[in-house]
Amino acid sequence: MRWVHLRKCLSCGHVGCCDSSPGKHATAHYKEATHPVVASFEPGEDWRWCYLDNVIG
Repeated sequence: MRWVHLRKCLSCGHVGCCDSSPGKHATAHYKEATHPVVASFEPGEDWRWCYLDNVIG
C-alpha cells in the first residue's frame, strides 16, 4: 500500500495518509481520536483542513 499525500494532526502530531491513499489513515485517526484539524505534511504546501466544518484554511 502506497500513500499519496501526508497529513499531520495539529492536536497530537500523528501523521497519516490522505483520502486519495488506500488506507485513508488521516481520516481514520480523526474518527478514532476526534482531533478535527490536520495540516498538509507535504513540502511546499501550507494549508489546514477541519473535519468538523469541512473547510480548508
